Amino acid sequence: MRDDADWFTLLWTEDGPVLLDQRLLPGEETYLTLHSVEEMARAIEDLVIRGAPAIACAAALGIALAARRSEATDVAGVVADIERACERLAVTRPTAVNLFWAIERMRSCMRRAVPTATAESLRQTIVDEALRVLEEDVVTNRTLGRAGVDIVPQGARILTHCNAGALATAGHGTALGVVRSAVEAGRAVRVLADETRPFLQGSRLTAWELARDGIPVSVLTDSMAGHLMSRGEVDLVLVGADRVAANGDVANKIGTYPLAVLAREHGIPFYVAAPLSTVDLSTPDGAAIPIEERRSEEVTELAGTRLAPLGVEAWHPAFDVTPARLVTGIITERGIARAPYAESLAALCAEASAS
Repeated sequence: MRDDADWFTLLWTEDGPVLLDQRLLPGEETYLTLHSVEEMARAIEDLVIRGAPAIACAAALGIALAARRSEATDVAGVVADIERACERLAVTRPTAVNLFWAIERMRSCMRRAVPTATAESLRQTIVDEALRVLEEDVVTNRTLGRAGVDIVPQGARILTHCNAGALATAGHGTALGVVRSAVEAGRAVRVLADETRPFLQGSRLTAWELARDGIPVSVLTDSMAGHLMSRGEVDLVLVGADRVAANGDVANKIGTYPLAVLAREHGIPFYVAAPLSTVDLSTPDGAAIPIEERRSEEVTELAGTRLAPLGVEAWHPAFDVTPARLVTGIITERGIARAPYAESLAALCAEASAS
């Protein structure tokens, strides 16, 4: 649901959820219409759609699809179909806490509606809630983007990792949302996009959407950051997140932690941009964040071509954890949290809950 471009990440139609297949970018712009919860679960697992906020939106649409396609004639039957959808979607991507936030939100909506619902009204209530999740995500990202504008100096060279743009959300983006908002505010910027092995989300996705928006972008290999920092050619590191622990430790795409270490060594600000739905106050620190391990073949092969000798396996943790001490600030829709994060994040979450 892009509100400002001729493409979109995902949306709801009467035929079912429609997703842009991110596996095929930048070479092919293909949209898939999904017809079952299992198709949505596989789309999340196989990275048709990725990025923590977008995964949350996809899960909400998957649950809406379960409700819409339920053949039950009574409320209990619709509830059972929704619960099965929630259970299947909950095992797709363990690190992205937004997934579980969305599932719990949809379950809470269902529980509130059940006492006075009919089977048909419950179906519609769940679809309406999923649409609100998408709409609110775009508003949240725009608000977050504006909250981060002041950290972006005029002429900034901004290093990013993975993709935290409109493709990772329902629209506008988190880290790239800050970039877009800075451009809208009149700041001249250049984005330096890490290619982000092994799926190349930086070179395939970040560069694609920034180029579509006319924002200057250059692709780097993941190993170039230290060299460029040492030459004074990076002004700011700005990344997204898949989970932020209560103490401010941040899980993000593998390769983020080394950037934070390099940024600290060279005196460069390191910011994380994430909605409060990514903040998990029930996870005390980074050591408690589950790190998804993905298939070896995703590293040893590329587009069907073998890169490593047969019989050689690869170790593939999909995320790493950046300690809070290396994070300059965490940009949210409620403002920028700064150390001590246990206090600032709790305060922002409490403020959001009270509103």
